[in-house]
Amino acid sequence: MLADLKGQKVAVHFLDGTSVRDGVLEELDERFVKYRTEYQVLYIPITSIRAVALETKERERPRVGFGQ
Repeated sequence: MLADLKGQKVAVHFLDGTSVRDGVLEELDERFVKYRTEYQVLYIPITSIRAVALETKERERPRVGFGQ
C-alpha cells in the first residue's frame, strides 16, 4: 500500500505520538522508508510508523470572532 504513495506529499505519524509533515515519500522497501522534507532526509523504520496520511484537500479554517 505504501508503494501507491511513493512520490506524494504525505504526513507520517509515529507510534510515540509524534509526526512529520510536508514531506515526500521518495523510496521504500520492506524495512525502511526514505522521507524528504525541505530541511532534512529521514530514513524511517517501517516498524515505527503508526499511520501515513495523504492530504487530498486543504482544510477550511474556522472563522474567529463575532459577526453575521
